[in-house]
Amino acid sequence: MHTQGESELLRALTREARCVVEIGVYEGSSAVVFCEALGPQAELHLIDPFVDEGGWALRPGWRATPAATRLAVWRRARRGGPQIRWHIARSQDVGRAWSGPLVDFVFIDGDHSPEACREDWDVWHPHVKAGGVVAFHDARLDLPGGTGGPGPTAVVNDLFRTKGPPAGWQIRSEVDTTVVVQRAAGPPAESRSAR
Repeated sequence: MHTQGESELLRALTREARCVVEIGVYEGSSAVVFCEALGPQAELHLIDPFVDEGGWALRPGWRATPAATRLAVWRRARRGGPQIRWHIARSQDVGRAWSGPLVDFVFIDGDHSPEACREDWDVWHPHVKAGGVVAFHDARLDLPGGTGGPGPTAVVNDLFRTKGPPAGWQIRSEVDTTVVVQRAAGPPAESRSAR
């Protein structure tokens, strides 16, 4: 589901993280990478409704089930790995109700429609701490050395390439299909009580 270069990038970005959110777990290949990188003090939030109502998230005929994915992740999770929290729900709904800690890393790889991908960004980026990152998977369609899907690519292009990045954010790195954006270090993200 991702390249070797992307696996190495995900490991490097989450090695010291305390709270990681993965949007779109499917069969758990990225979740396994996070389990390998994160320590016991970390929380790994895995979010997937395991339905593809719009037809943008999966190729025709592809599907996964929560039970099979949990088993696959459980088999690969190591002792001393992160505390895993499952959310069988829409990522946007989980984000709107989020009362957890500020997030170090959000991996957006769920519904690939432009609307849902943009909604994931809109709902989740306020929860990212200063210096934290958001990675968009499948977001480098038609770029040199890249590939991806039209939805995530359109969102990244609109947010970060066409008009310039949102205030306090910038592209940090790009590997294969993945674009990583980072919140500037500095004052912490606004508190939940201020929203």
